[in-house]
Amino acid sequence: NDLNYGRDQKITVLHIAEKPSIAQAIAKGLASMGSGNYDSDGGRLPVHMIGNLPFPKAPRASVCCHRITSVAGHVFNVDFPPQYQSWDSVDPAELFHATVIRKPSKGSVVNHLQTEARGVDFVCLWMDCDREGENINFEVLDCTMHLMKSGGQAGVANYDRVYRAHFSAINPSDIKKAYGLLGKPDKNQSLSVDARQELDLKVGVAFSRFQTRYFQGRYGDLDSAVLSYGPCQTPTLGFCVQRHIEIETFKPEPYWTLDLGVLKRGRMCRALWKTGRSFNKQKVLNLVQKCRDSPNCSAEVLSTVTKEKKQGRPTPLNTVAMLKAASKALGIGPHAAMQCAERLFLSCYL
Repeated sequence: NDLNYGRDQKITVLHIAEKPSIAQAIAKGLASMGSGNYDSDGGRLPVHMIGNLPFPKAPRASVCCHRITSVAGHVFNVDFPPQYQSWDSVDPAELFHATVIRKPSKGSVVNHLQTEARGVDFVCLWMDCDREGENINFEVLDCTMHLMKSGGQAGVANYDRVYRAHFSAINPSDIKKAYGLLGKPDKNQSLSVDARQELDLKVGVAFSRFQTRYFQGRYGDLDSAVLSYGPCQTPTLGFCVQRHIEIETFKPEPYWTLDLGVLKRGRMCRALWKTGRSFNKQKVLNLVQKCRDSPNCSAEVLSTVTKEKKQGRPTPLNTVAMLKAASKALGIGPHAAMQCAERLFLSCYL
């Protein structure tokens, strides 16, 4: 990028985050570097506006206006063209050689991006710092880059004025640091997600159609309306079956522990056995008898150790960790947990 771009002129920078809540946090963080104030509209995907904040990639601009908005996850989904949609006329094997097309997951998001990107000078991408985030970056650029100011053919020349923020937290200090160290999106990471999406689609749809048609009518008690298959479903099912077998074949075994109580001046101090527990009953009984046979039972503190421990702030959960926590702590299944999370996520923006 030419640092003389927009010299003595007014420029507009469009910031795009992965979720509305992240966009709001970015707006607060950027506002804290300037006037401390920002305005917002009331849309489903809100747009936050900051009047004038210097932009590090255009330091000679007279005025820098910022707009901060977001998408809601992936902008596009992959699918087969219409000629491959029929289960009856298309051999599942043909799907491995079929072309794949992209369809907007939510048409309103594409329209929103195009409206906000029209005529802007810079685009800053604030997606999650992982491969999925990089893929969403380039989905956003497909919708916006050609609409930026002074773009070349298909917006290719505008890529020099596209930046990517790398951040691990959304507090003001991390937002400020990321804003000062803007980089570029990683095309290779995005392409790896494209490959994974195409493989998931082809393998999942082809095998789902094949096994559904193969098993229909073969077993009377089998619901074979749709027998779904997926690269993630197979190992997950394997884990569930293995765990079920372990539960069904589990044989409980008795174990023994030692619990020592030391009484002094009316106060009881409990001590735990370092071994924890033992499946050898006689070993534990021998230890108990040894204590009983001692003429004067007493305990002596040989040493003490004092340590200071600092507990940091909890880190945000990704989707997998959130589902694990919901299942373990609340007993909520993955489907119900995702529904709750999505409703909470969008409740403030509908």
